[in-house]
Amino acid sequence: MLIRFLTTGHAVSDDWWYPTMWLMRDDLVRCFMDLMLKFEFIYPYVMLCRLVEVLHYVKWLAWSITRHHLRHLHLLNARFRGTSSKSSGGQTKSPTSSTSGAPSPVPTSHSQGSQSSINLSAKLPPLPNSPSLAQTIGMDESSGAMSSGADILASYHLPSPLPMWLNPNYAKHIVKGNFMTLSARPKTVEQGEWIAHHVVEHYRNLWNFVRVLHEKEDDGTSICNASTCPRMSAGANHSFTWLNSRREPVELPAMEYMTLMQRWISGKIDDTKIFPTEASGVSFAHNPSITTTPLSQLTSQTEREWVGKRSGFPENFVDVCQTIFRQMFRVYAHLYWAHFVEPFYHLNLEKQLNSCFSHFVLTATALDMLKPHELEPLQPLIDLWAANGTFPQGSKAYEYANLRAGELLLQLGGAS
Repeated sequence: MLIRFLTTGHAVSDDWWYPTMWLMRDDLVRCFMDLMLKFEFIYPYVMLCRLVEVLHYVKWLAWSITRHHLRHLHLLNARFRGTSSKSSGGQTKSPTSSTSGAPSPVPTSHSQGSQSSINLSAKLPPLPNSPSLAQTIGMDESSGAMSSGADILASYHLPSPLPMWLNPNYAKHIVKGNFMTLSARPKTVEQGEWIAHHVVEHYRNLWNFVRVLHEKEDDGTSICNASTCPRMSAGANHSFTWLNSRREPVELPAMEYMTLMQRWISGKIDDTKIFPTEASGVSFAHNPSITTTPLSQLTSQTEREWVGKRSGFPENFVDVCQTIFRQMFRVYAHLYWAHFVEPFYHLNLEKQLNSCFSHFVLTATALDMLKPHELEPLQPLIDLWAANGTFPQGSKAYEYANLRAGELLLQLGGAS
C-alpha cells in the first residue's frame, strides 16, 4: 500500500483527507530522493538523521492510513441517500438530499411542551424576545437572591448522570486559540457578504456531521432512524416540529426533519435572489480611511436601508439567515443530546464536533443570528465553555452564559 501511495497517491478512498495525503506523499518522496542523491557523499551522521526522518514519516503515514481505513470501514465513506444534481449552467450546488414526493414545508420549531413557533416565511410580526433561562435565573443580583450553580443546573432538568458532552474532559477542541478571530468581520467586508459567507461555511461544516448519521448499518438502517429518534428532540425538555404544506405543526422523525431542513437550506443558498452571485454587486464596506465621504451621503436619504443592500442582498436577507442559523442550531442540539457517544465519540470525532459548534455559537451570537432564549437546549455546554475560557470575555456567547453553572460543571468533572 505504501508503494502504491508513493506512485499514485491512491492508497485510500477519495474524501476530505486527500489534500493532506498528497502533501504527505510529496514530502516523503522528496525525503527519499534526497537520501538517494546524497548516498555516496554524505557523512554517516547526516545519513543517520535522514534515515530516522524517513522512518518517522513511514511510521506516521502507516498510522494515518490505518486510522483512516478504520473510519472508512465504519462510517466515513458514507454517501448521501441522495445528492445534488448539477444545474444546467454547471454551477456547483450546495449538498441536497433527495426526498421525492415529500412536501416542501417551511422549517419551524416546537419546544417546551405545547409552545409552537411561527411560520418563519410568512410576514408576521415577530414574537417578543424573552431572556434565556440562564439569564432569568442569574439576573436577580440586585435583590440579593443570587442562585447557586447547583440551583441553576437543577433548573435545566438535566438527566442523571450528566451527558458525556458536559464532562470537561470530553468538551475539548482540536485546536487552541480564540475563535473570535474567525468571527470578527474585516473592516472592508460588507456585513451582508460576511453573514452570507458564514451561512455557507457553517452549513457545510454541519452537513459533514449529519452525513455520518446517514450511513447505513449492516441491517440496512441508519444510526439515526425512526426507531431510535422518533421525533426531532434535544433531550426531554425540547422538541421541534415542522410546518407541513397546510402550515400545520407536525412531529417528524429526527432524520426526516434534518433531511427536510437540509433541502430547505440548500434551496435558499442556491437561490440567487437571496444569495446573489453576480460579481457586479458592491461587496465592500464603507471605510473612513479610504474615503472621506460620509456613508449617509453615499445614498439617498429617502431610500430604505437594510443589511446587505449594497451587495445586492434582498430586504428579507437577515430574516432568512436567522432562520437558517436557528435550524442549524437545532440540528447541533440533536447531535449532542442523541448522538454524541454514538457515533461521534466512538469515531474520535467529538473534538471536531466541539470545535465546529463552538465556532458556530460565537459567530451566530456575534452576528445576532441567535438570541439568548434560542440557546436553551445547549445552555449548559455554553456555560461550561464560558467558564473554561473557550468563549472569551467580551463575546456575546460569554455574555449569554451563566458562569456559576459552568464553574460547577468544571468542579464535577474534576477540571478545576
